[in-house]
Amino acid sequence: MRSLWPQGGLWGHRDFLKLWAGETISQFGSTIDDIAFPLVAILVLDASAFEVAALGTVLFLPFILFTLPAGVWVDRLPRRPILIVGDFGRAVLYATVPIAYVADVLTLWQLYAVGFLVGVFQVFFDVAYQSYLPSLVDRDQIIEGNSKFEISRSAAQLSGPGLGGILVEILTAPYAVLVDALSFLASGVFILGIRKPEEPPERATAADGTKTTFWAEVKEGLRFVLGNPNLRAQAGCTGTSNFFFSAGFAIVLVFFVRELGLSPGLIGVVFSVSAVGSMIAAFTATRIQRRFGIGPTTIAVTLLQGPAFLAVAFAPEGNAALPILFASQLVIGFVLVTYNIIQVSYRQAICPARLQGRMNSAMRFIVWGTIPLGTLTGGALASWVGLRETIAIGALGSSLSFLWILLSPQRHLRDMPEPVDDAPPAAAAAEPAPA
Repeated sequence: MRSLWPQGGLWGHRDFLKLWAGETISQFGSTIDDIAFPLVAILVLDASAFEVAALGTVLFLPFILFTLPAGVWVDRLPRRPILIVGDFGRAVLYATVPIAYVADVLTLWQLYAVGFLVGVFQVFFDVAYQSYLPSLVDRDQIIEGNSKFEISRSAAQLSGPGLGGILVEILTAPYAVLVDALSFLASGVFILGIRKPEEPPERATAADGTKTTFWAEVKEGLRFVLGNPNLRAQAGCTGTSNFFFSAGFAIVLVFFVRELGLSPGLIGVVFSVSAVGSMIAAFTATRIQRRFGIGPTTIAVTLLQGPAFLAVAFAPEGNAALPILFASQLVIGFVLVTYNIIQVSYRQAICPARLQGRMNSAMRFIVWGTIPLGTLTGGALASWVGLRETIAIGALGSSLSFLWILLSPQRHLRDMPEPVDDAPPAAAAAEPAPA
């Protein structure tokens, strides 16, 4: 009798399946929380547009403050324990929100504190997560692994926001946040079950065999990213897009609630539509990349993001806005997932194992470090020029991000390259640790 379980590839990799299962559960919780957490501020605490945007800033501020040091620690320490602590830590933090709500002591300042500390755990988790995959699976399975992760994210985005909106309407926003806390708890349990041993981290050394300093290792990761013209262009493209997109997206929930008059349930449905585009991308990104090449595909999908987001700024009030919002989210979901699968797989493939943590942390520092700056800018712009105008400015600015790829050697890149030379930079080797 033929097995109903899919055969081949990573379907037979038990440890990858545990990692994937944990990620899938936490993704469903996180998509619910993407709706519920800011709605706690909007509906329960009556926060202003600037205060809601500031909440987004606080969530991503740790990516400026801690990402580069996190890369060094991820390259020095086993990565699986970092993932487990990251999951359990976020579960505890999010659980404090409904507890405080029940005790009638919930404040905006608590949301800021929870958001910031969750961001700290997120920094270490994300850097370790992207660095852990290449050590868990074979190099030729990296794209398959990332594609499966994107399928999970897409499936979560398809149902998570809608479910989140329904939970907010039925249970209120603070109790919906509890679902995310439970999802992180479940993810941590699955990662605890992974049995494949990690190879001991290879500590960077100087030319004379002594250990390098902490900051020398940080600089080595930055030099690897900024010294590679393709990675440098990727960082510039993603960072620019994230800054402007975050400026508009920071206040989009406020726009939906207070200008378009949409209910939490309808808002959830709108965001769920983006998952249809994401799901299409998760199944087709690899074939598209092989057909058209890494560079041309990246340029094409980046060009589509700005116009798709700009349509939101012209949406009319009420339910008449839904067709425009659905079309916009469909395109945005497809664009973002296609871009992420190709670009993340590319940088994982070319990076030596000993630099994975610092490479990923350097990229995150640059490309996610612009997000809190963008959200803060979006909150200020919304107070100054209005919600629609802020969304339009964000969309127009993100439209220009493709120029980084177009003006770089990556525009000609077609196939996934081999890893670059693993020789440590002379500058890092020349800086021994103090006695």
